[in-house]
Amino acid sequence: MGDSSEIGKIGWIDTTVDDASGLRDFYSAVVGWDTEEVSMGDYGDYVMKLPASGDGVSGICHARGSNADLPAGWLIYIVVADVEKSAATCTANGGKMVIEPRGLAGGQFCVIEDPSGAVAGLYQP
Repeated sequence: MGDSSEIGKIGWIDTTVDDASGLRDFYSAVVGWDTEEVSMGDYGDYVMKLPASGDGVSGICHARGSNADLPAGWLIYIVVADVEKSAATCTANGGKMVIEPRGLAGGQFCVIEDPSGAVAGLYQP
């Protein structure tokens, strides 16, 4: 996750795919991102970094382990003050839970589907 904690800001974006290594190589070639492998135990996911500063700008993750249930495609993570409260408010307002709140990168996250069918992650640092 990015280091932003400003409520309402898009704090991170990543994608979860079957071939994370191949997609890492694709975006490195097409966009020019550098990469850093992040150990997930028996495999690695990737932080994609700006070449000039080394700042992480996105993640490319394998669709396995804790990411097995994430939908395909780029997923934004919006910073919220209280992920549990935001999850409850989501369902109370016609949204659905894709992934219930759980720990991630020193905070908590969940994945919601809004009434239009679009998905987004909510992240509480």
